[in-house]
Amino acid sequence: MRNQPALWPSPQWHLPKFQPDAPVLYFAPEVLQATARRFLQGFDGLVTYAVKANDHEAVLHNLVTAGVGAFDVASPLEMARVRRAKADAVLHYHNPVRSRSEIAEAVGHGIASWSVDCHGELAKLADVPRQDTEIAVRLRLPVAGAAYDFGEKFGADPEQAVTLLQAARDMGFATSITFHPGTQCADPEAWAVYVGVAADVTRQAGVVLKRLNVGGGFAAHRSGAAPDLEAIFSRISQEVRAVFGQDAPGLVCEPGRAMVAEAFTLALRVKAVRGESVFLNDGAYGSLTELRDIGLPDRVSVLRGGDRVSGKAVPRVVFGPTCDSLDRLPDLMPLPEDVAEEDYVLIRAMGAYSASISTGFNGYGRQEIVTVATL
Repeated sequence: MRNQPALWPSPQWHLPKFQPDAPVLYFAPEVLQATARRFLQGFDGLVTYAVKANDHEAVLHNLVTAGVGAFDVASPLEMARVRRAKADAVLHYHNPVRSRSEIAEAVGHGIASWSVDCHGELAKLADVPRQDTEIAVRLRLPVAGAAYDFGEKFGADPEQAVTLLQAARDMGFATSITFHPGTQCADPEAWAVYVGVAADVTRQAGVVLKRLNVGGGFAAHRSGAAPDLEAIFSRISQEVRAVFGQDAPGLVCEPGRAMVAEAFTLALRVKAVRGESVFLNDGAYGSLTELRDIGLPDRVSVLRGGDRVSGKAVPRVVFGPTCDSLDRLPDLMPLPEDVAEEDYVLIRAMGAYSASISTGFNGYGRQEIVTVATL
């Protein structure tokens, strides 16, 4: 799959010719590489890709081709997949909760950064090599602006972060701070608040901060105007200079969704239309799983043959293909009033999590990946 070529011109060309009856994720490598370069050129620090968003081999190889050399991994399996794409990749293991056997396996992969959010997890790392290794204390704050709050599961409050930094320093590790403002965050001020508190925590701890990892959370373009990533990059750099001054640490970010989403378009076939309800060949147990948590996008179109179906949009109940009545989207999806069986519903920016958290329930939920030149 390395440097996989575009096999077809576009989804609009492929769909009428082959009429796939299973879900298709159309992948445009050039879009992915362009997004990677946008981060590499715009962000003032190290860019690490959060593998959990999409760990497909073609995605990892194209990111390496674009110049990404560091990856945020959450499990030994992700480490192995990255190593196959780039043997000398820099790995950050920023899942804060790990078993001892996972830690032992990760040491063999040469982890450069480990995140922790409590003293118990830090104690598990007592035998981890110190050379070229940092402990990144994960900070959490009640900051609004994201689709959902990552701090509900992970993160240390500022007071605890102070003692964790001191303990990591006393164990002989380089010390860093990491945070995650929450998924689909488009507000630059969310990062600025975290940066300010991180500086206060560092001063209270009396440590020299090696790096500040500003996390993921960068929003993908799902609805309305595209998020202004450059405004976020600029605000982060501005705030770091203001609050850290001459002692500013190196910066790290770990985009997942915003890195890979735009490079994929999902095509689903209409199985049936019943009144105001539409049945698709994938749903809440498959590629649309995450829509239950972050809502529906509006970058949706309908294709019949090679032509776009236009006309008045009618809000529809959307069901998936399984025999479970819970297999429906929580919100109504506006679709053309004359949408018909065997039409295709195309949803843009579906490269993140559509495949990685899809299940195979009832024999559905597996998508074919087709490489195209344009989306």
